[in-house]
Amino acid sequence: MIAYKKAAPAREWHFRGIIHLLKENDKRSKEICAVVLPLTYKAMTEFYSQHTKFYVSVDCIILGFEGNQLQVLIGKRKMEPGCGEWSLYGGFVKGDESLDDAARRVVHDLTGMNDVYMHQVGAYGAIDRDPGDRVISVAYYTLINVKDYDDKLREKYGVEWVKLEELPDLYSDHKSMIMDALEHIRCNIKTQPLSFHLLPELFTLTQLQHVYEAILGKELDKRNFRKSVKQVDLIQPTDKIDHTMSRSGARLYRFNQEKYEEDPTFKL
Repeated sequence: MIAYKKAAPAREWHFRGIIHLLKENDKRSKEICAVVLPLTYKAMTEFYSQHTKFYVSVDCIILGFEGNQLQVLIGKRKMEPGCGEWSLYGGFVKGDESLDDAARRVVHDLTGMNDVYMHQVGAYGAIDRDPGDRVISVAYYTLINVKDYDDKLREKYGVEWVKLEELPDLYSDHKSMIMDALEHIRCNIKTQPLSFHLLPELFTLTQLQHVYEAILGKELDKRNFRKSVKQVDLIQPTDKIDHTMSRSGARLYRFNQEKYEEDPTFKL
């Protein structure tokens, strides 16, 4: 630790010197840089040359809610290893990307959506998790409203919405990633407004209750649930009525995201 702190300023001044020479733009400076730059690159690449290198990827768990059930977007792999096996959609992290950037790229490619809710589930690094090579994968989950998803993209990438209760065998540890994501959502749904990412902008209280039931895996008492909702001032009634389920209709509600951002306190 001490050695690193002493060495760091020396490297910093070394790079500043190279930058200064590049700015000089004269013949002598160019000659010096022609010698120094290759040596500098070699030194940088040798910092960790004694350590094993491996790949880093992201796998994205895209969850939606439809038919009163949670669903996940999966597809059959089109490459080896595991060609033809069901799997999550993912990709390798590029040299100019952070983990979050890579996950956002993958989600955008598959859904066409930006600014969606994402959360990092964890890292998966079992030595034999990928038969192709040593790959450490970082899993993210995303919550979207299925109605907002462009079905043309589903056809383009050959993916399907599959109910969590009907998951087939998945490639490598992808099923574990999904279960870990679900556990995180269950642990946080009562103190974070996660459920609203799965619903349209306007929703009925019945729809909201069904989301909670699907995530928690149990039925909730209707009267107690609605009593709890009334205590959350972030869930606000509108003057609109939904008549799709009955002639009398059900009032539509909205989640006040602006108010939540001012005071991110939530409990339901």
